Amino acid sequence: MVRKKASDFPQELLDLFDLYVHGDIDRRAFLDRAKRFATTGVTAAMLLESLNPRFAEAQQIRTDDPRIEASRVTVPSPNGLGEIRGYLVKPANAAGRLPGVVVVHENRGLNPHTEDVTRRMALENFVAFAPDGLTTLGGYPGDEDTARSMFAKIDRSKLMEDFIASSRWLKSHPACTGKIGVVGFCFGAGVANGLAVNLGAELSAAAPFYGGQAPASEVPKIQAPLQLHFASLDTRVNEGWPAYEAALKANGKRYTMFMYEGGNHGFLNDTTPRYDEAMAKLAWSRTVEFFNAELR
Repeated sequence: MVRKKASDFPQELLDLFDLYVHGDIDRRAFLDRAKRFATTGVTAAMLLESLNPRFAEAQQIRTDDPRIEASRVTVPSPNGLGEIRGYLVKPANAAGRLPGVVVVHENRGLNPHTEDVTRRMALENFVAFAPDGLTTLGGYPGDEDTARSMFAKIDRSKLMEDFIASSRWLKSHPACTGKIGVVGFCFGAGVANGLAVNLGAELSAAAPFYGGQAPASEVPKIQAPLQLHFASLDTRVNEGWPAYEAALKANGKRYTMFMYEGGNHGFLNDTTPRYDEAMAKLAWSRTVEFFNAELR
C-alpha cells in the first residue's frame, strides 16, 4: 500500500483532523464535517481511516532489536497518582553510564509509536524512559479513540507530578550519568515545558515539539536550555509562542526555536499522513545534536 502524504489531502481536512485528535470535536462531528471532502468511492469514514495512525507500517526499530535492552518498570509517585508505569530502553552492552532522556507521548498515552521513538532515542546512545500517562486507567488501550477519551479523565496536575517523579527516577537510575533531558510531542511538549519549570537545575535540556507553552509567570524558574520545534500550519499551538518567547527573552533564558515552514502539527509522527520525512529527519538530528551537546 502506498502511504498517503499531507499533500494528498486538503489542508482544511487536515485541520479538521487536528481538532478531532485533540478532542475539540468527536468522531461523529468529524465525519459530518468531512463529508464535503468525500468523492466518488471515498466516504468520510474512509478519509478518517486514511488519516488514522498505522503503527506497524511505520515502526523503525523492532521490539526485539538486538541492539537494545528494553523493560517495563513502575515508578512510585506519592505526590501524583500513586505510581506510573513506563518503558525503559538502553543500548545493549552500553559501556558505562549514559545520559538519560525522558520521552513524553501525545494525548493518547504510551502507544506503539512513542515506544518506537523511545527505542530510536536509545540507539542514539541514551538511556530513554517513556512514562505512560494512562497508567492509572490500565495503560494504552489499543485504539486511539478510547485512549483519547481515557486521557480526558486524568487529573493533569497529578499527572505532572507523575512525570516529575519519572524524571527524578531516571536521573538517579544506575545506568544514567545523572544528566537528563526531555523530549515531548503535542501534550508531551507541554509536559516538557512544565518539567523545565518544575525541575529547574535538575533538568539539563528540554526539546518540546509543537505543544503548549509554560505560563509567562513560571518562566523565571526555567534553568535548562530549550530547543523548541513548531510547524507553521499549526496555528492552534503557535498562538502561544509570542508570549512565551517574550518571557524567555525578558528572563534571559537560553532557547532556540525552529519553525518548519509548510509543516503540520505532528510532522515527526510517521504513523499518519501529517508526517513529513525531510522535516522529521532534520528535527530529529537537531534534537540529538542538542542532547549530545547539553547532556554529555
